[in-house]
Amino acid sequence: MVDIKDKGDQKYNETLKKKIEKLKVKRNAVIIAHNYQRDEIQEIADISGDSLALSQAAVRTDADVIVFCGVQFMAESASILNPDKKVLLPVIEAGCPLADMITPEKLRAKKKQYPGAAVVCYVNSSAEVKAESDIACTSSNAVEIVKSLKEKDIIFVPDRNLGRYVQSQVPDKNIILWEGFCPTHIRVQEEDVLRAKDIHKDAEVIAHPECNPEVLALSDHICSTGGMFTYVRQSRSKEFIIATESGMLYKLQKDNPDKRFYLPTPHLVCANMKLITLGWVAHSLENMVYEVKVSGEVRDRAKKALDRMLAATGEKQGAAMAGY
Repeated sequence: MVDIKDKGDQKYNETLKKKIEKLKVKRNAVIIAHNYQRDEIQEIADISGDSLALSQAAVRTDADVIVFCGVQFMAESASILNPDKKVLLPVIEAGCPLADMITPEKLRAKKKQYPGAAVVCYVNSSAEVKAESDIACTSSNAVEIVKSLKEKDIIFVPDRNLGRYVQSQVPDKNIILWEGFCPTHIRVQEEDVLRAKDIHKDAEVIAHPECNPEVLALSDHICSTGGMFTYVRQSRSKEFIIATESGMLYKLQKDNPDKRFYLPTPHLVCANMKLITLGWVAHSLENMVYEVKVSGEVRDRAKKALDRMLAATGEKQGAAMAGY
């Protein structure tokens, strides 16, 4: 039964959705949303997916404005790859604690310690950090990127768990880890997964490589958010324990109505990803705020790191990369 408050909320949301649609036309805008966004934000998105895939998908649009429903570093990547478009982040405070765990100054100091090492930068980092890196990577192509480098020593920033996973897959390289981590993914503990497996005995465990090593060791499959969609669609299993941010369950369930999905812990919520609401999207389009613009030398150098990644993986800038 839907109570009065729920009916009121639904009516208010429908009003906002209609307003957003009108403003989209007026501004010639496209709304793109990360897989971790609120359900209602994913519902109104023209394009949904992971950070770099969204930035690249926006290249193919004829929109003048990109409303990026994600966090700061994602909007920056969109700006780097779309210099002629206005990129808006509806809530300017939507940052990423993982990206904040490294600064360009600290990275330059690390590079001095290992002068012969290549710097591989996870896309979950600022434009300034990308500008100090040799090549970027995503969670789905990190192993391939590291394998492609001639250097044996690799400074991998900023996520230590993704770096450890890469090391396990590329043992001939020396991965120099940065002690950064995703505050959401590290909330998943070994006991959470074991408890979930005990309750859902037929379920497969799918984990994001930002999770702790002991969680990855209990997983049936390790992949990016985009990889999760592919794996679930092709799997004969009917139940899955999903070790990543809770927003993933919306599209997984929508795309696979005959299957069931469970979180190993209710704490898999990124507060920053949930800051954006329908009201803030409407406000962003109405007032054309808040613009994120990366320009000058920082953009040029950061774009080189992204372009090298695309070249190393054989991707084209405008191609759909729904695995990141």
